[in-house]
Amino acid sequence: QHADTDPCFSPDGRTLLFVSNRSGTSQLWTMPVDGGEPRQLTDFGPGVAAPLWSPDGAHVAVTSEIFPECGIDAEQNARIANGLEQGRTKVHVADGLLYRHWNSWADGRRTHVLLVDGRTGRIVKDLTPGDFDSPIFELGGGRGFTFSPDGKELCFSSNRGPKPAESTNSDLWLVPVDGEVTAASARCITADNPGWDGDPLWSPDGRSIAFVSQATPGYESDLKRLAVWDRSTGKVRYLTARGGFDDWVNDMRWTVDSSALVFVADRRGRTPLFRIARDGGEPQLVLTHGTINGYELDGDEVVFAARTVAAPAEIFRAPLGGGGERRLTAFNETLAAEVDFRPAEEIEVAGEGGTKIQCFVVKPHGFVPGKRYPLVLNVHGGPQSQWTDGFRGDWQVYPGKGYVVAFANPTGSTGCGQDFTDAIAGDYGGRVFRDLMAVTDALQKLDYVDRDRMGAMGWSFGGYMMMWFQGHTDRFRCIAAMMGIFDLPSFYGSTEELWYPEHDLGGTPWTSELYAKWSPSNSVARFRTPSLVITGERDYRCPYTQSLAYHTALQKQNVPSRLIVFPEAGHWPAWHEMAFYYNAHLDFFHRWLGGEPAPYDVIEHARNLAFTKKAGVR
Repeated sequence: QHADTDPCFSPDGRTLLFVSNRSGTSQLWTMPVDGGEPRQLTDFGPGVAAPLWSPDGAHVAVTSEIFPECGIDAEQNARIANGLEQGRTKVHVADGLLYRHWNSWADGRRTHVLLVDGRTGRIVKDLTPGDFDSPIFELGGGRGFTFSPDGKELCFSSNRGPKPAESTNSDLWLVPVDGEVTAASARCITADNPGWDGDPLWSPDGRSIAFVSQATPGYESDLKRLAVWDRSTGKVRYLTARGGFDDWVNDMRWTVDSSALVFVADRRGRTPLFRIARDGGEPQLVLTHGTINGYELDGDEVVFAARTVAAPAEIFRAPLGGGGERRLTAFNETLAAEVDFRPAEEIEVAGEGGTKIQCFVVKPHGFVPGKRYPLVLNVHGGPQSQWTDGFRGDWQVYPGKGYVVAFANPTGSTGCGQDFTDAIAGDYGGRVFRDLMAVTDALQKLDYVDRDRMGAMGWSFGGYMMMWFQGHTDRFRCIAAMMGIFDLPSFYGSTEELWYPEHDLGGTPWTSELYAKWSPSNSVARFRTPSLVITGERDYRCPYTQSLAYHTALQKQNVPSRLIVFPEAGHWPAWHEMAFYYNAHLDFFHRWLGGEPAPYDVIEHARNLAFTKKAGVR
């Protein structure tokens, strides 16, 4: 079984390029659009990813994790990598911070952009040499580099500061594609901004580069602004900013004549598209459709993939000037006809200072008016993010077994203005907790909710909030905490991106009292609520030892708890692990809330999995 990802068409439209591990490592493969079998293009030992054709189709830029001292020498890279895992002795060595990230150890590797011959697959050169990650890591992918329209320059993102674990100061750099390239070849074009700059996109006319920018250093959840760098002047203009368009800009596309940009942003539980002139002005709403996952401009129209809570993703087309969208695909029509997918209804709850807390509510499949159902409140991670109107498993799995599920966007969420997002900093268990209690008040008043059978769950920061709930409310009959944070001081010492806790918690544990103030571990004496605890051993963002410590505290307080650890999972389990994850929740909620049982006994299933793994059965 293999995975095929990152498809992209050649500039002439005749060839499909994609990444596949069908040969054992991730390599580039090509396939003629008019028919034929895939052909392996590259054979580079460390593997490649994120391909981007040069405008003339002669080359492909890819990323690869290599040892900087080895450059593009595949044999030397392989020799060092193999040396780290010789025989029975495996070792990690680090002389600095950010030695591991999300779910993998760096071990001296750096992400670089390599230039590949589009015809032979030969690695031509390293376009971003040096002991830096270029492009930077972006959660969910992002666009780390872009070719100029004439193919002569590459713009890429890189954080070249001395302390990358403490700094968000990614900058944009330009490097010539032709000729010899050294670490000194790159020229920084965003040095005036001490915050984050990334996601570059060259304009079709070659005069400008659009990108996303944040002003505040060390704050990964600062307002994401749309910016444009002008080649002729070397200056940057910010098209959106505080006091104007106050929602996060997440991605953009140039119109074909380079006169305007179309961008997607977070807004009130959706991700609508907006249009803004190249020279600035008021952004104009293009369209809103639940959650937009990807889009491209086609003349005066936009083609996009979108989903809502009750509708799996399909592809649509709509005019940029408005006038109605057309669905182009029906990939999930059969599934939608078989399952009673429930749409999300919205309620608004009064928050502090006149704020309105948005909350999505999904009723059970086969909903019967007049009947009361158990409810599960789901708290999102981030914490600076938002629940959106988008199809996903937990919004339908639990309603499929008879539960009402609720998804609130409390203080700290995006899509409600930057002040609302900023308000959670330094106040992890304060206003956001009170918001969630106000939401709980409103939910238990709904005539179809059984107020005596209410549970709560959360992932990442949501997992932290579940652990905070333990010591600060007894309103829920059970709690499920996934990939959470239990002890804030020890979390600081074992996570990787230190700018996050240093901003949100006011420094380090030895300089800020907020770590102790907001640490769930200081309220263990009040723990009373049965809890499900889920974590992954390869989660380096919220290390799994946090969940182990939480489970230990529950057990020592004689609170019923079940611990589930995925040895190979990072912050997000894989799809096959999620099947077990959902059933573990259903089993847990059935026990404490009285909903429908899981399809199988999770303890027996776990034992069967362990047996088949030892026996070599897949």
